[in-house]
Amino acid sequence: MVAVAVEDLLRRLAPQVLGALVRRYGHFDLAEDATQEALIAAAQRWPHDGVPDDPKAWLVAVAARRLTDLLRREQARRRREDTVARWTLPADRVAPAADRDAADADDTLVLLVLCCHPALSPASQIALTLRAVGSLTTAEVARAFLVPEATTTRRITRGKQRIRDSGVPFRMPAGAEREARLAAVRHVLYLIFNEGYAATTGPALLRTDLTAEAIRLTRLLHRLLPEDPEVTGLLALMLLTDARAPARVGPEGELVPMAEQDRSRWKADQIAEGLALVDAALPRGPVGPYQVQAAIAALHDEAPSAADTDWPQITALYEVLLGMSDSPVVALNHAVAVAMSRGVPEGLSLVDGLAARGVLAGDPRLPAVRAHLLERLGDHEGARAAYLTAAARSTNLAQQRYLHARAARRMP
Repeated sequence: MVAVAVEDLLRRLAPQVLGALVRRYGHFDLAEDATQEALIAAAQRWPHDGVPDDPKAWLVAVAARRLTDLLRREQARRRREDTVARWTLPADRVAPAADRDAADADDTLVLLVLCCHPALSPASQIALTLRAVGSLTTAEVARAFLVPEATTTRRITRGKQRIRDSGVPFRMPAGAEREARLAAVRHVLYLIFNEGYAATTGPALLRTDLTAEAIRLTRLLHRLLPEDPEVTGLLALMLLTDARAPARVGPEGELVPMAEQDRSRWKADQIAEGLALVDAALPRGPVGPYQVQAAIAALHDEAPSAADTDWPQITALYEVLLGMSDSPVVALNHAVAVAMSRGVPEGLSLVDGLAARGVLAGDPRLPAVRAHLLERLGDHEGARAAYLTAAARSTNLAQQRYLHARAARRMP
């Protein structure tokens, strides 16, 4: 039990220690190596010797000594210092001590912003965030996204190199740049959650390790930015969506659509927390897309049954969301809401319009929605063909089985 408590503490402190070292010394790679060695030392000693009074300071001190040793072994120290001097502003050349709290922001928040730098590809942003802030090993990140470990290693390495070569100082940007960088952080966490809740590849429909990690990191971000309504909205959206996960998968791992789910299996505590967050976020000034999506999720979760869902209000919220974003997925979800609130023909017309424009070409979601609407209209042969098209486009085995099963029901 003591070892488990120590492991949880180290997982929480890891990004803070890494952020403190990068802020003080730079050298992302070496700082990460030094942090890992300090964490290993703590994992070996603390269960027997006890946790220090200030565990973060202990870790920072051990990691800083290790980092100093690593730096001393580098033959190109003067060259690195000259390089740093060229891109560091004079005011930034004197950094506060690594074991002292930063004055402007938590080191973990700055580390999140650094990992989600817009110069990086989304794949590198996700991998670096899970590695540096989530404290997942490279093998765990690779396993979560079903890619070879070598691929993940390359993504993480390239990300670190891009950060180093760009000369970005370890600090929270100001003004419009700050909001842009925080938007990138929110988007990366949203992508991690979505991949866990609706896996694009592999045998399983859900990857609970990814959804749990996305929620954990978003909780962390919410704690650091409690007044940010979009962070609050994002956390609410994740909690309200993930609350339905236990009923979303059948006993054989098959997909269960929301209309057929046993709502007594939904997580009531998460729904209550999500609803409270929505109520807290919506009154705060301008409303953003994550808050609107959270409000839609809240309407689904509050309905005692599928028949009681407030589809007119959901349709109205999707129309608000369409005004904020040109996302084709939002447009498809809006078409579903229109079908449920104004009639299937009107919704199907919107879906066909998206298909005619080549929207979501190659994505299984559009033909799957089209199949469902055709089925409701009684066009069983059209529905069967659309289900088979969706199955052919899907790369998730659980989703394929569901789509093939729906198509089989409509065999002549």
